[in-house]
Amino acid sequence: MLTKEKVKELVDHMPESFQANELIHEIMLLQKIEDAQDQAKRGETLTEDEFDNEVDSWQ
Repeated sequence: MLTKEKVKELVDHMPESFQANELIHEIMLLQKIEDAQDQAKRGETLTEDEFDNEVDSWQ
């Protein structure tokens, strides 16, 4: 989960002037990274072989 502190830190690293969509993109990216880290902590990951098999099943 994002915190105000993390978003403030993100804003502090942005250029002095930026478009709103750039900030939204950065916030969404940060959220996706945090979600992936949480999934990994819960063991919700695939091995490379499992991933390959999953992708192969799409074809």
